[in-house]
Amino acid sequence: MSVKPVAHAHEGAKFLEEKAHYHFHDERLWDVRQKRDQEMHILPEWQELRQKASEIKEHTLANLPEYLEQFEKNAKANGIYVHWARDGEEHNRLVNEILQSHHAKSLIKSKSMITDECEMREYLEPQGITVTETDLGERIQQLDNQLPSHVVLPAVQKLTGDVAALFAKHYNTDPNDNDPHSLTEAQRQAARPIILNADAGMTGGNFLVAETGSFVVCTNEGNADLSANVTGLHIATLGIERIVPRMSDLGVFIRLLSRSALGSPITQYTTHFRKPKKNGEMHIILVDNGRSDRLAMDDFWSSLKCIRCGACMNTCPVYRRSGGQSYGAVYSGPIGAIIDPTFNKTKYSTLPFASTLNGSCTNVCPVKINIHEQIFKWRRVLVEEHEIPFVKKEIMKMAGRLLASPRLYRAAIKGTNVALSTMPRFILYNYLNPWGKHRELPHPVKQTFNSWYRQNRLKSAQKQSEKGGQVQ
Repeated sequence: MSVKPVAHAHEGAKFLEEKAHYHFHDERLWDVRQKRDQEMHILPEWQELRQKASEIKEHTLANLPEYLEQFEKNAKANGIYVHWARDGEEHNRLVNEILQSHHAKSLIKSKSMITDECEMREYLEPQGITVTETDLGERIQQLDNQLPSHVVLPAVQKLTGDVAALFAKHYNTDPNDNDPHSLTEAQRQAARPIILNADAGMTGGNFLVAETGSFVVCTNEGNADLSANVTGLHIATLGIERIVPRMSDLGVFIRLLSRSALGSPITQYTTHFRKPKKNGEMHIILVDNGRSDRLAMDDFWSSLKCIRCGACMNTCPVYRRSGGQSYGAVYSGPIGAIIDPTFNKTKYSTLPFASTLNGSCTNVCPVKINIHEQIFKWRRVLVEEHEIPFVKKEIMKMAGRLLASPRLYRAAIKGTNVALSTMPRFILYNYLNPWGKHRELPHPVKQTFNSWYRQNRLKSAQKQSEKGGQVQ
């Protein structure tokens, strides 16, 4: 079956048509970015922390098998069942087997993007198992049958009115209720019976600690603690790249995570899980799902350093103006643009082109991933492997030839200036050219810099050069 590339530009244009959503989304995320900057300036050692975090991650990834084996040994010694999943299908089968062995029919889940990556809910529900998100933002997205829009703020694109309409549909609340506190209370009342009567709980996890065989979950709502403790069965699912060697390493990442994510000093709940509760059972599923393959990619392995803070998304002008849903993937924004093609080059071939390459994502990354450079490298890979449309590929070839020849480039600039001053607008601004919908061409200049330099500076520069040569 052929796979269609995600229509990011089309979906982004639809998001831009909703002015209220667009402005809210842009301003909300930029506010988070500014708070991140304020927190960064409070810590004089910020850049040292980033460097340390990057070095820990690189060391861990270079020795990943050893640390994973150490974690497994220590976790088993703590009484935890450890499972390994090569891909999403194996992960889902393992979860189903654990639930079936306990006759569990309802699962409450704390935010875990890897289960979305594995499409776990789509697998379990036909087996008769109900999966309910306990994170408020994730629950809103679940009720609206949408993927998370942001790694930390899953429903950041929705206005209060959107949530009111959604809750009115599912909870019979007032569709005109514009009070966030009232809407949150409605969700609390709806979720509490489901949570208290659940058969099993599932969490994700931010960090695995090899030294202790434990793992750490950071949330602001405390829902991970509920999911883990209300029932006697706790399943945790984490990507293999989440491991750190020692407990002492955690301090570096905990200091960076929330400051980078939300501009707050720390998350409300940082919970350490080391063994099952009394008379309970704890399972950890370590998921590969293409991560080993990515680790072997010379240009893209360092994306595995990501700690899912979303800082790159908050600062990205394209993400802020196109919304997370336009990426059509579990991971959106700049980090999604370099992770998603590792899952499917054809489906996500458009995402590396959804960037201005301004480098801001790289500048704010707490673990120093060269995000914008990887986006550029993905463009090259996709062009070489014919994963972009023929027309775009030919245009890029022409642009390459033009930019590689200064004489040809200057001639083209002269011709463009003439065209700008004489060409009728309808030739460019028509329904066949979506590029012109949101862009205005620059005014033609009377003189280019090159011709001005030749006229005013070239002769004097040559004379200076000749004098310098005579002195020598």
